[in-house]
Amino acid sequence: MSPIYPLPHIELISLAQVEETRPVLLVTSPPAWEAVKERLRLPAAALLEVQEATLSHWEALRARLGAWAGLHEAGQSPHPPSRLEKEAVVYAVGGGLTADAGKYLASKLNLPLVCIPTALTVDAFLTWASGIRRDGCVYYIETKPPECLLVDLEEIGSAPAHLRAAGITDVLSIATGAWDWQFAEEKGMNPPGMAFTPWVYDAAQAILQGALDCAAAAGRGDPGGLKQLLDCLAMEVQLCNLIGHSRPEEGSEHYFAYAVENLSGHGWPHGDLVGPGILIAARLQGQATERLEQALRDCHIPLDRLTEAMIAQTLRELPSYCRKHNLAFGIAHTPGQGETDEVLSRN
Repeated sequence: MSPIYPLPHIELISLAQVEETRPVLLVTSPPAWEAVKERLRLPAAALLEVQEATLSHWEALRARLGAWAGLHEAGQSPHPPSRLEKEAVVYAVGGGLTADAGKYLASKLNLPLVCIPTALTVDAFLTWASGIRRDGCVYYIETKPPECLLVDLEEIGSAPAHLRAAGITDVLSIATGAWDWQFAEEKGMNPPGMAFTPWVYDAAQAILQGALDCAAAAGRGDPGGLKQLLDCLAMEVQLCNLIGHSRPEEGSEHYFAYAVENLSGHGWPHGDLVGPGILIAARLQGQATERLEQALRDCHIPLDRLTEAMIAQTLRELPSYCRKHNLAFGIAHTPGQGETDEVLSRN
């Protein structure tokens, strides 16, 4: 049986109060580190800047780090471990990309991992998998959950508005992902181990409601609203951990985001792609979108960055894209031209 991964230990703390005595292997991005370096004092033995979500890039970072620090994968070195190898800790400071890279590096080097988000952009700070780009799609590989997640709500509240609460898209996607899950069950398309479970669906809907309720406060950077959003992200992740798959929260809205990224180019924030994807998928499903759109706007998710041409091409190609990448069945596998035209007329 597959393991049931836990959530990381979560601590609400001011960055100025973070104390670390172990040598730190710091994984970050220039904008994120620039934003917090004056308040976050870490004994960094090495600093790695993550630029992309590919295995080749992460392996290059690992090779550079290993050569510099004398680190090896657990059990692979004939030499006695150094102090750094025994005592070091990986810190991932920034957004989802740094969290995913940090999880990969920490798992390969058999080191503990601490994540410090500079904004609540995604649920990746809480999960056991890392997303990589390959062949024009996003694939998830098993890495590890962080041992610890340190969250400074005041710091996150001061993040750029379009980023601070963008992780709400990974909760609002329950609206379309869970719909797809039930739709697939009706069509006999859920594989073994992913059968539709009504009580899980109901639990996911309650989490979705929690995110809708806190959207305005989280978007303003209110600590209470951000804490509730963090709670919703954690409950969404742990629900998926318990059932062993992510069907309640990942469906056609994410597939659209993966596909349209091939036209928009890499480097866009996660929410800028998944946010519009939620509204587009919901319309294909025949769902009302007013509450979802208001929550996205409350959290300052840009809904107009994608051009009509990008959306139209992506929708035309989406069914074949989903089949090519063996994505779990949903409405994205089925839209016809009439449905596509209807979605475009409402954007």
